[in-house]
Amino acid sequence: MAAPGAPGPASSARPLRVRWLGTVPYGEASDLQHALFEHGRDDWLLLLEHPHVYTLGARADLANVLVPPESVGAELVRADRGGDVTYHGPGQLVGYPILSVPGKRGGGMADTVAYVRSVEQLVIDTLADLGLPHAGRLHDYPGVWVEPGSDHPRKIAAIGVRLTRGRSMHGFALNVAPDMSMFGHIVPCGIADKAVTSLAGEGIQASMRDVVDALVARAVERWAPAGRQWERADVVWRDAARADDGLAPFSRGLGAGAPVRTAADHAAGRPTASEVAVEGPSLRLRGRLAEAGVSDGLAVAARKPEWLRARVHLGAKPLEVKRTLRDLDLVTVCEEAGCPNLSECWADGTATFMINGERCTRACGFCLVDTRRPEPLDPTEPDRVSEAVARMGLGFAVITTVARDDLPDEGAGAMAATIEAIRRRTPEVQLEVLISDCRGRAEALDAIFAARPDVLNHNVETVPRLQRAVRPSAGYARSLAVLSRARRAGLTTKSGLVVGIGETDDEILAILADLAGVGVEVVTIGQYLRPTSHHLPVHRWVTPEQFAEYRAAGERMGIAHVESSPLTRSSYHARQAAAAAARPRSLAAEPSA
Repeated sequence: MAAPGAPGPASSARPLRVRWLGTVPYGEASDLQHALFEHGRDDWLLLLEHPHVYTLGARADLANVLVPPESVGAELVRADRGGDVTYHGPGQLVGYPILSVPGKRGGGMADTVAYVRSVEQLVIDTLADLGLPHAGRLHDYPGVWVEPGSDHPRKIAAIGVRLTRGRSMHGFALNVAPDMSMFGHIVPCGIADKAVTSLAGEGIQASMRDVVDALVARAVERWAPAGRQWERADVVWRDAARADDGLAPFSRGLGAGAPVRTAADHAAGRPTASEVAVEGPSLRLRGRLAEAGVSDGLAVAARKPEWLRARVHLGAKPLEVKRTLRDLDLVTVCEEAGCPNLSECWADGTATFMINGERCTRACGFCLVDTRRPEPLDPTEPDRVSEAVARMGLGFAVITTVARDDLPDEGAGAMAATIEAIRRRTPEVQLEVLISDCRGRAEALDAIFAARPDVLNHNVETVPRLQRAVRPSAGYARSLAVLSRARRAGLTTKSGLVVGIGETDDEILAILADLAGVGVEVVTIGQYLRPTSHHLPVHRWVTPEQFAEYRAAGERMGIAHVESSPLTRSSYHARQAAAAAARPRSLAAEPSA
């Protein structure tokens, strides 16, 4: 979409992409910011809340942290921005504009001061729109202040930015209705003789969504002048009055929903009517769909289009692969997830091995993998997988894992051990790993990265608006942060999504832009196929022509390879995709003439 407004500091050639991300831990937001700063072609405005955290700027004095942060339930982290110590937490709107800021000095001090003034003005204008007209600047004190010319100025928004090579990071923190006692445990911004306030403290009763909407309107006016493209994507807004605790159904002892029981079931002596759960997805899953604005879907019995009919490849090779897997007592995601390409891939002598057992600690609304309580890890599994890779004569192997939130290391140690076992036995084999988010734990992710897989795949699965319904124990910002961290570790990164769940084409283009922005080199896009009646319904059949448009759009955005077709799944044509991703890197490494 395009919107009118006064010229801003960013180049009109770049789209402005606004994202409301919900609650995001500070470290994950930092990883995401750095990736968009380093790889993004476009401009972003990330809007979010943080869990309780105190951050130290480049010139921070530790003496301004008055109590051990852990004693009040907060983290303490170093940040590569200016300024002293500040607080972030629930009820505070944090904004990270990642913009190209043209200036005569290419990001020198004069440009930085001018940019800080523009961010301050954005907040000042937003506050006026929300009914607080007496906010402004206080001489020699960055940030936004209430009644700055009075005897009692009060800081309502902190500003801390970094401008390098004409590109911005960090931004502002606007106090909407946070726990103000958290400011009492520090000397905010190193200013001991000035008070801190909030919109709520000034008598302005505005929800976080009201504040975000007002600020986005002003940001578009300032940073997306007339004729400049901009778009916005939000994760689902949570209504605190009816929000659940965020646990996946697994952690309550439930599955994604309940299967439909037919008259034949009853005739055969299966459960009585009083024991039969409601038909279709669970009420919780249906509620999450409704929360995301999806209220209908195709009937379970709806006939698939001709283009969704996978060809069965008969012959000796699939049977040989199956015998090897059974002989070594191994599990493949090909079978567990009901992949439509199973016979094609097995005929090609490839398979995606699933490790860490066959039971997942998460119950995603689209996935067929078993969600009963997991069993202990089998220490012989890495060697059995390496034996299978050798027996099958693979040149490219894919290893995926169930989520193991029950394990201290999230299952990362077993993944690293499997990579190392294959490397020892068949060092010439290329390896792709498809990992969970490890709940964002840096030490778990770093253990996998240190094993140096050739491709690191982590799926975002769906657009921001549908994350809560599709994978309630994960998060959009966290997935982007995982990919950002892997890219920063020097790995080839890959991600994927399924479509036809209730997203729009514009939302798919937005997610492709985000993946390109964090440096992802391979993306897979395929049609969602409902595994059972109690999983998410199919909302639409996406045509092959539309899949081709997604591919073209992603590659225009700078993604090296987009595998996009109705039957594409995460590991489909994985070897070819990895080769395509390697070509741009090798070309980039060649010296120019």
